[in-house]
Amino acid sequence: MSNVKFYKEEQIPLEMHKVRVVQKLILLPVEERLKKIQEAGNNTFLLQNRDVYMDMLTDSGVNAMSDNQVASMGMADDSYAGSETFNRVKSAIFEVFGTEHVLPAHQGRAAENILAEAYVKPGMVAIMNFHFTTTKAHITRLGGEVIEVLGKKGLVPVSDDPFKGDLDLDELRRTIEKYGPEKVAFVRVEAGTNLIGGQPVSLENMLAVADVCHEYGVKSILDASLLQDNVYFMKTREAQCKFMTTKQIYHLLADKMDIIYFSGRKLGFARGGIITSHNKKYINDMMEFIPLYEGFLTYGGMEVRSMEAMAVGLLESLDMEYINQGPEFIGYLVNELDKYGVPVVKPAGGLGAHLNCSEFVPHIPHDQYPAAAVATALYIASGVRGMERGSLSEQREPDGTERYAELELMRLAMPRRVFTLSQVKYCADRIKWLYDNRELIGGLQWVEEPKVLRFFFGRLKEIGYWQEDLAKKFREDFGESL
Repeated sequence: MSNVKFYKEEQIPLEMHKVRVVQKLILLPVEERLKKIQEAGNNTFLLQNRDVYMDMLTDSGVNAMSDNQVASMGMADDSYAGSETFNRVKSAIFEVFGTEHVLPAHQGRAAENILAEAYVKPGMVAIMNFHFTTTKAHITRLGGEVIEVLGKKGLVPVSDDPFKGDLDLDELRRTIEKYGPEKVAFVRVEAGTNLIGGQPVSLENMLAVADVCHEYGVKSILDASLLQDNVYFMKTREAQCKFMTTKQIYHLLADKMDIIYFSGRKLGFARGGIITSHNKKYINDMMEFIPLYEGFLTYGGMEVRSMEAMAVGLLESLDMEYINQGPEFIGYLVNELDKYGVPVVKPAGGLGAHLNCSEFVPHIPHDQYPAAAVATALYIASGVRGMERGSLSEQREPDGTERYAELELMRLAMPRRVFTLSQVKYCADRIKWLYDNRELIGGLQWVEEPKVLRFFFGRLKEIGYWQEDLAKKFREDFGESL
């Protein structure tokens, strides 16, 4: 988004694109919203899209593609082997990252599975700034353990620190020495860091992590799914990056990291997943698992039209006018909520705005899932679908005890180039109303709890009848308005 000053208006983000295709939305009455969330087992994943006004569940696979991406899909080569489509993807990867060797997968978590199968053995550890749900599940499934070395600043909800996703380098060294390099499957840097509010990692820290890994002979891996947001923050918050091009940053990271993988549902605004490296040995380590789990080496489970859109989207990820819309809309929403006193994670990160539910509803204990409760309450109040990123998103310990999250967050993802500013303002308005009526929000308890990744398809119920009271208060305050 361009830095344009308004003569008479508040300072607001200015879109550098125009909308040419639209999709109709429906905003149900509050009584219907109450019914729908209860039918969905108080799990926003189980809501039907037709019942959602603003879908802020995720930015994965729901970003708006550009006209050039849509046009590219018509030239797809669906050959099983030797596809020109895959050659165009490889060419785009080489342009963006400078890496020669590429393995395709059907999405990011499939790439995680390949990495885990190749490198994680029972008793080994994977070190990272912070875990992601599916990453951890793949590692623990194979008998490995996840060790987090996020700096202490990362778990402080509100601060002025621009890079709260940085790894603690001293703790990284201590952890490698404690377990021994031979027991470390790899060190994974997630940029930005999803479960702590999409917080970015500095270029300085990432390069230092790679140096430590090379010193100890440990593999360094970059999860680049949210890298375009992270590069935006590097360019705007990190002095050494101010005069670097986006391409220079991408290439420098790829030169230092042993392996890069990403979800094309995020990076590139398309579908699919990629693993890439300068080192052919690493690609050979993983190659045999692609036909076993994904597909042939030139499509890896991806549909070829999506691959064409990915190739164009990757090239567009070098353009600041494309990659800045998400972070700046997120920053606008965070600032609006902060001015009102709503507890949010600051500074604004990538991916979405994150409500700090431990402060939003301090009367709800961990074991009643405050972030999930706020997510259901917001849907009732607005038709906006967010995602719980707190204790519900964790998994129980082997002995069955609950593992409580360090941060109880409710995420409002900002799909790129999808919402208008008036919709973002509507979201902020309804959150403000909900915060003023937060004493009405109560807890949730399990009805059906899956053993793995329970937040995707588990079902809960309200404790008491607080949702009915919330809907009644909404109707009293807003009358006939939706």
